[in-house]
Amino acid sequence: MSVPVRLAVAGAGLIGRRHIEEVDACGDAQLSAIVDPGPAGPELARKYGVALYPSLAELFDHARPDGLILATPNRLHVQGGLECVAAGVPVIVEKPVGDTVEGATRLVDAGEAAGVPVLTGHHRNYSPIMTKAREIVASGVLGQVVAVVGTALFHKPDDYFDVGGGWRREPGGGPILLNLVHEVNSLQQLLGDIVSVQATSSNAARGFPVEDTAAMVFTFADGGLGTFLLSDAAASPRSWEQTSQENADYATHPDEDAYHIAGTAGSLSVPTMRLRVYPGARSWYLPFDTTTVELERTDPLAAQVAHFAAVIRGEAQPICSGRDGLRSLRVLEAVVESARTGRPVDVDG
Repeated sequence: MSVPVRLAVAGAGLIGRRHIEEVDACGDAQLSAIVDPGPAGPELARKYGVALYPSLAELFDHARPDGLILATPNRLHVQGGLECVAAGVPVIVEKPVGDTVEGATRLVDAGEAAGVPVLTGHHRNYSPIMTKAREIVASGVLGQVVAVVGTALFHKPDDYFDVGGGWRREPGGGPILLNLVHEVNSLQQLLGDIVSVQATSSNAARGFPVEDTAAMVFTFADGGLGTFLLSDAAASPRSWEQTSQENADYATHPDEDAYHIAGTAGSLSVPTMRLRVYPGARSWYLPFDTTTVELERTDPLAAQVAHFAAVIRGEAQPICSGRDGLRSLRVLEAVVESARTGRPVDVDG
């Protein structure tokens, strides 16, 4: 049995609390400290019987952990991550890995230069659904992937937009910046780098200054194409949260899909995991062999903690590195720019 790694969690908000729960429950890890300057910290520290520190600097001065999960507000991700790198402490930075591409690049470069693992907290990558989908795509059973259709169509309740003085009604508070980063990361984990983007957006449903709906065309590095529809004003169940059965907070529609990946030899629908391949000759006149790929379901957040422990011990390479998170952030920046100008944007342009 490996000795559990000592993990600290910075941030006592909703996602920080979930990370604390998973670290506490993980046999490969031990919660060593909580970092939070706010009023929620003391209660959590007492509940779990660990030390509380108001800042990363004080944590590193008194009790250097083996690793840290950074679940602070987005604007603090880069600075917190850089503090971890300077202290030589491996870190999972909650998505997005930075609030700007420039800042995220500094963090990722610093981690690589120092040899300190920097991971991005895209927890879907630890989902057994995503793991199996990656395996199927990589196996070649679909042939050359030529297209993917993705959707994140859901309806946020009215009171969602009243939080924090209504900042979610203003530019920067819409589904492109708040929700799309998950989808971009998932698509790139499945199919490789997105190299160009064409996007358009609309605020016609709610009339707020921020978009409520967006449509995108993605070009992947290998030449495959993808379309993606995103809306937080759509009365539709076609989103990961509503189809994957991985978050009990959402209503479940297990017969719907969020992604459909099509290759020259077959296709895969995710997360229903319906796999269709031609048994012989390929033609739209011929039927498919259709199967449903079986899954052994686990909690992605729990799997993320266990994987982080393995990375810290040198037993595994990051599934979702800081550079993976940076790549998703670059695509997001291109989407915003394309929607603003109405023109195609090269991700590395």
